[in-house]
Amino acid sequence: MVKSEFNVIGVMSGTSLDGIDLAYVTFQFNEKWQFKINKAETLEYNEKWSETLRDLVSFSLDELHKIDENYTIYLASVINNFIQKNKINKIDAICSHGHTALHQPEEKLTYQIGNLPKIVSLLNNKVVCDFRVQDVELGGQGAPLVPIGDELLFSEYDFCLNLGGFANISTEINNERIAYDVCPVNIVLNHYVKSFGFEYDDEGKIASSGNINFELLEQLNALSFYKEVHPKSLGLEWVSTNIFPLIDSFKIGVEDVLRTFVEHIATQITSILNKKEGSVLITGGGVFNKFLIERIKYFSNNEIIIPSNKIINFKEALIFGFLGVLKLRNEINCLKSVTGAEKNHSSGKIYSP
Repeated sequence: MVKSEFNVIGVMSGTSLDGIDLAYVTFQFNEKWQFKINKAETLEYNEKWSETLRDLVSFSLDELHKIDENYTIYLASVINNFIQKNKINKIDAICSHGHTALHQPEEKLTYQIGNLPKIVSLLNNKVVCDFRVQDVELGGQGAPLVPIGDELLFSEYDFCLNLGGFANISTEINNERIAYDVCPVNIVLNHYVKSFGFEYDDEGKIASSGNINFELLEQLNALSFYKEVHPKSLGLEWVSTNIFPLIDSFKIGVEDVLRTFVEHIATQITSILNKKEGSVLITGGGVFNKFLIERIKYFSNNEIIIPSNKIINFKEALIFGFLGVLKLRNEINCLKSVTGAEKNHSSGKIYSP
């Protein structure tokens, strides 16, 4: 008989490098899925790990393998500390996204560090991880993976928008879940505000003090990615090749860079939202950039909903826990309508102690 209740730890590390999100969640299935986030926290990266993870695309494959070894050990220690600190003793599985090192689905390449088989011996618990690889092998983008959770856990909203390193959006069109990456967000904003000695632009105050450079804005909006049809996804490589060199060529102040890029983000997001009216659930660290949310509201015709901080901060960790549960039940957790894979499938690897 297939289990209908699971206690899992969902683990997520995003490209914005906010830290490692951990959520201890109970999932129950009774005609529809329900969840309860019991404990959750974010562990910030130290300077050494922040620098290493920020520069992953510059390392050789051999160097990445070594980083993967070290990161797997580090990640396991973070998870073990979370378990001990919260006195968690009922665990069906630890479901981990790892951290994206390389993402080039058009080359059939995606590489998540922190998913090595040795993690199971370090944790002495069942582990479900490495959710992207199978989808890429099946011709998909390997991303985004969260939309199955949007469909089964947050179906009351017309759009689910996440503002992390990248903005990604999920909605239903013609009874089919569609989702894709929209544009970079925190991966760019945090990169430029770092020159002021800050990790992020608190509430978007620095951005709001700048002026829009309309020529830069026009060139950003003209990038070919925005004209491509979904499925499509973005990675750090794309930003390093297309965004940073373009912005840097303008030689303008950081305030103006941030102001212009916030306008770019709001423009790209609302060009999608305004195609249909409805409710928009917004989550991810970008929600705390009040100025960005103001600009999205300014351009949008939709009802913008900001949920509780627990959902804002831990929705992705929650859903990676859910992806693991679906994998354990051998149920579909990856949608071809979202990733472009040749079929719906149950993705991820299960390691047992």
